[in-house]
Amino acid sequence: MSAENKLTQDSERFFLDALNQLGVDEESKQLMCTPYREVKCELPLRRENGQVGVYVGYRVQHDRSRGPFKGGLRYHPAVDLDHCRALARAMTWKCAVVDLPFGGAKGGIACDPSTLTFSERETLTKRLVNRLAPLLGPDRDIPAPDMGTGPQEMAWILEEYAQLSGDDPAVVTGKPVELGGSSSRLAATGRGVSLVTAWACPAQGIELDGARVAVQGFGNVGRYAAAFLADLGARVVAVSDVHGALFAGDGLDLEGVGRCLEDADSPKLPELEDFGEAISNEELLALDVDVLVPAAIDGVFDAASARDARAKMIVEGANLPTTWEGAEVFAERGIPVIPDILANAGGVTASYLEWVQNRQRYRWPEERVDKKLESILKAAWREVRDRAQKEDVTYRQASYLIAVERVGRATELRGF
Repeated sequence: MSAENKLTQDSERFFLDALNQLGVDEESKQLMCTPYREVKCELPLRRENGQVGVYVGYRVQHDRSRGPFKGGLRYHPAVDLDHCRALARAMTWKCAVVDLPFGGAKGGIACDPSTLTFSERETLTKRLVNRLAPLLGPDRDIPAPDMGTGPQEMAWILEEYAQLSGDDPAVVTGKPVELGGSSSRLAATGRGVSLVTAWACPAQGIELDGARVAVQGFGNVGRYAAAFLADLGARVVAVSDVHGALFAGDGLDLEGVGRCLEDADSPKLPELEDFGEAISNEELLALDVDVLVPAAIDGVFDAASARDARAKMIVEGANLPTTWEGAEVFAERGIPVIPDILANAGGVTASYLEWVQNRQRYRWPEERVDKKLESILKAAWREVRDRAQKEDVTYRQASYLIAVERVGRATELRGF
């Protein structure tokens, strides 16, 4: 089985487990599992070297029962329909568990953005919007950044949509602040991870002040999560990138590491020997820490790596970092896992708040955005915690039960 098919299967199994616990009938299961729409399109591009490349773009719209579709655009060689299908489904549950008025979507382009020039990325992005234009809109489908994309790509989406349908900043979130974006959006996912961690620690008897934390993945999510957790008093003892990890038992100098990564040419974390000891990503996942945050890629915790884990609590910063088998092992071992659909929902929550401001054509102060984001996430955490305690289930099961109930009820009320 390919990694992408495994990802799709696991995302479906988490969802079906909730449906079975709720006693949902087979017809409703099929309805809630099947994507609303799947799109695959060709994207020809004349490269600056004169060669013509043909790329493939995707958009999977999973569910619209609670509102317009919402989800990121990912530029990565592994992007395909299976990948988008799994992540779109996860977005549906993520929006539902934090009670946002959106359904799930996901899309992207199968490409390596590091091999494309600035103008090539612009052309490819605008071509994707041109192909998807009839399906996009502030009341239809609202893209956002994901792996391999950021505010610049969202600005290009805004411009291409404006050329086709008129200017409406609410068509896309994660934009530059100058174009109606939110100053809180870039850090929002990592901030959300740190907030949920801070609320979950007391429930597990962990004192966050002085707690040992390891973060797998030092990209946007992991870097901000590490910084916010350090601000709350945690000792971040290890971080990693694709090349390996850096460990310091007394806590890393995150600001110093960050400066070196920004200043060096092709920097690699394990090479920063002045800050700590080089270890492997596998060793980081098995560190004896209070909190472990997988914030890199999906599928890092299978049955074997879950058995090797020694963290007291896992907080999922990445999308679907734990397989079905890994989740079973964590449950058997009594290691609490705060699932991705709750832990990393800060990003989509900030996107929702950006969308609301864009609809009003009015920008809120950053303090108001941060306060509202914290309020939404805290309410969701309390619901998940209470449901887990009441029904004696894991945090993941509680999250899916809440999300599936909400989507199911909305579907029932709308009819089909």
